[in-house]
Amino acid sequence: MTSTEPRNPQATQLARFAGLIADETRAACLLALLDGRAWTASELARHAGVAASTLSEHLGKLVAGGLLAEERQGRHRYVRLADARVAQLVEELSAQVGAQARPRNLRESSAGSAMARGRTCYDHLAGRLGIVVTDAMTTRLLLSQDAGFALTDAGLAWFDSAGIGLDRSSRRPLARGCLDWTERRPHLAGVAGAALCRHALAVGWCVRIGSERAVKVTPSGERALGELLGIQATALQ
Repeated sequence: MTSTEPRNPQATQLARFAGLIADETRAACLLALLDGRAWTASELARHAGVAASTLSEHLGKLVAGGLLAEERQGRHRYVRLADARVAQLVEELSAQVGAQARPRNLRESSAGSAMARGRTCYDHLAGRLGIVVTDAMTTRLLLSQDAGFALTDAGLAWFDSAGIGLDRSSRRPLARGCLDWTERRPHLAGVAGAALCRHALAVGWCVRIGSERAVKVTPSGERALGELLGIQATALQ
């Protein structure tokens, strides 16, 4: 017997939205853009291993669906994740399937190990590096995880003393937890996480490695994190 009940509009919209991600090429683009940078269509086409014309069709769907933002400079078309909420969605979905992924060769294994040690998740630090920093801030009572993530008064003072500016006018949460897909624990995100990551890259505490989102801590970064947060160098390797 066929149901005569009208369809739930919200269910229809959710199914359409999920369909935007339920394509391997579009998923590859979203994962690549978790590095927080803008990519050209040709760069993403090479990364996804598809023709430029094919990639353009996929990007059109992601832009129309609100997952990507588009910019044009001259004849170049750049795309980036629409906002931090999209990045959080992609990262949390990745956390659900991360344990099932298996490297196909030595190169993928090495890249995967580097990403697990330290990487950027959109605009903040993730992987073991992100967890170590988050744990150190929590231990030093700079960050509270009692009811979600929140910077303490001591934490706010720590950012000031470290010369890391926080945009208090942002509509984003000052601090929030983001589920780490390799560690399966939350790391620091939000305005504070973004500011810390931006500062770490700007002053050379961390440097990007390879063509993925992987980052590594430099010797100066090891010293700084040791002095500021009491993190042992061995925990960063």
